[in-house]
Amino acid sequence: MEDDYKETAVMREAKRRAVQKDDRDSAEREDLENPSSDIGLCGWFLVFVSILLTLVTLPISIWMCIKIVKEYERAIIFRLGRILRGGAKGPGLFFILPCTDSFINVDMRTITFDIPPQEVLTKDSVTVSVDGVVYYRVQNATLAVANITNADAATRLLAQTTLRNVLGTKNLAEILSDREEIAHSMQSTLDEATDDWGIKVERVEIKDVKLPLQLQRAMAAEAEAAREARAKVIAAEGEMNASRALKEASLVIAESPSALQLRYLQTLNTIAAEKNSTIIFPLPIDMMQSFLSR
Repeated sequence: MEDDYKETAVMREAKRRAVQKDDRDSAEREDLENPSSDIGLCGWFLVFVSILLTLVTLPISIWMCIKIVKEYERAIIFRLGRILRGGAKGPGLFFILPCTDSFINVDMRTITFDIPPQEVLTKDSVTVSVDGVVYYRVQNATLAVANITNADAATRLLAQTTLRNVLGTKNLAEILSDREEIAHSMQSTLDEATDDWGIKVERVEIKDVKLPLQLQRAMAAEAEAAREARAKVIAAEGEMNASRALKEASLVIAESPSALQLRYLQTLNTIAAEKNSTIIFPLPIDMMQSFLSR
């Protein structure tokens, strides 16, 4: 009972820490998606000066203030180094202050990249070369800019590492037959790891599994031997079935002596139909019994 109570207390503590971690992560995510625009007194003074300069230099400055982002893009605006409240802007027109604001364009379209061939040691100690393809897109532009330096490069490196880790727990037969399951496992792992980066992994596919030449020859020899064994078994079963059929036919012919003569005439007819120049007439043993007895 005491051990059960301790185990229950440990589980409760673990759950409480997990909930606190989730709450902390949610709070951090909310702070990034809805940042504060408090830039201080000095910051507001610089913003005021920038607005004043923009008004003084109109209409020339208007061309520096108006920016356009395309339908598939979003703009993250930084004002004095802080992300503006409201998150990403676009698509369409948006305004910036030329002296205090800067922005970064983020492509929201699905991006495809090939995983380079990876030399992987499987669970049954076989070296194989495996490559794949990953489809992902930026789901949250703010997190993709604020939480990681280069989301694209990080996703590519993580995909290579994940491919090695997942295939290292599989044997060769599972890699060759369960590609869909391996791809789904990789997608789940990548999607969970890149969630804090604002990236959504949509699909992962295993393209090709390359085996060493010696292993290919060994597998081919094994498959050929298995096919020959099955062929011999099938031939033996056919001989056995044929012998049973011949035994039954001999029993039927033995019951009627005329049936043997009809079978003999049918055989002669078959030989003559093939236009052979030589016909062999078998000599019945019954005719030789009298000579043998003497």
